[in-house]
Amino acid sequence: MKIVAVSACTAGIAHTYMAQEKILQECEKRGIDCKVETQGGMGIENELEQDEIDEADVVILAVAVGIEMEDRFEEKRDEGKVIECNPTEAIKGIKELIDKAEELANG
Repeated sequence: MKIVAVSACTAGIAHTYMAQEKILQECEKRGIDCKVETQGGMGIENELEQDEIDEADVVILAVAVGIEMEDRFEEKRDEGKVIECNPTEAIKGIKELIDKAEELANG
C-alpha cells in the first residue's frame, strides 16, 4: 500500500511538521510506503511528483489552509481516494486516520 500526503497549517510552522512526522511514523509502523509534502513557512518541501500521486492508493490532505497545486489531486478525488482533515486531527487521531486510509485503499 502507498499513501501520499500534504500537510499545511495556518501559521505554516509547528502543526505542519508535527502532522508530517505522525503520518510518517504511523505508516512506518504498519509497513506502508508513504511520502509527505509540507507546505509551510519554508515553502513547499518534499514536493510530490505527479507519478507518485498517480501510484498512491490514498491521498491524505492534512491541511488547514488552501494549498498550492491542489489540482494535482483531482483524479484521486474523483476516485474517492482523498481523505481531508486538519493537521490537528492527523496529530491527535493518527491511528484512526491511517485505519481509514487502509479501509479506503482496500474498499
